[in-house]
Amino acid sequence: MKIKMYLYPLWLRSWHWINAALFFVLIATGISLHYSATSSLYLSFETAIVAHNAAGILLTLNYIFYVLFNIISGNYKQYIPPIKGMTIRLFHQGKYYVWGVFRGEDHPYHTSEEQKFNPLQQVSYFGIMFFMMPLVCISGTLLMFPELAPERFLGMGGVWPMAILHIVVGYFLSLFMFGHIYLATHGDTLLSNFKSMFTGFHEHEVHHKHDPFFDDIDKHKHH
Repeated sequence: MKIKMYLYPLWLRSWHWINAALFFVLIATGISLHYSATSSLYLSFETAIVAHNAAGILLTLNYIFYVLFNIISGNYKQYIPPIKGMTIRLFHQGKYYVWGVFRGEDHPYHTSEEQKFNPLQQVSYFGIMFFMMPLVCISGTLLMFPELAPERFLGMGGVWPMAILHIVVGYFLSLFMFGHIYLATHGDTLLSNFKSMFTGFHEHEVHHKHDPFFDDIDKHKHH
């Protein structure tokens, strides 16, 4: 039986695709800022820094929009993983990604109106959206306006720690983005999850009566 649910409102889909487009611009221009002098294949430093700064400003504004609408709509609750039973849920989902997906096994946790994300998504999205994204936005802002950076931080001039933090966090966010794109292909079909983020509707085939996510929660409620 196929279930169809409207899970992704227009504001969330708009933020998602704008965020993705800006990240691609930031990755391309960020690489150019490091290697523009070594190859004619890269953008010039002057062009790259203007484009990078512009995309960074738009990313920050887009992130503020995302936070505000998450609070207004209550969608932020989807990112908070239940503590009880977290270890076993993460194990089930990790086992699926490492082993089960290549054996054609069913997803251990299906998307629902109550729980949009699987356990690994909840943990990773929470860290990315409410920890790493603020760091990259704040550090980028301080690099654009170095007069706002602290004069000394960790024994170094305030700009240098911000630069290192910005590069390291940006690197991990880039890795996450490409991993996110790959894992998005593990829907009922190769493109079904991408389609959901255009239409707002999530569809999946139900192969069993109970979802382990709620089974795990119920077990811990009765202990």
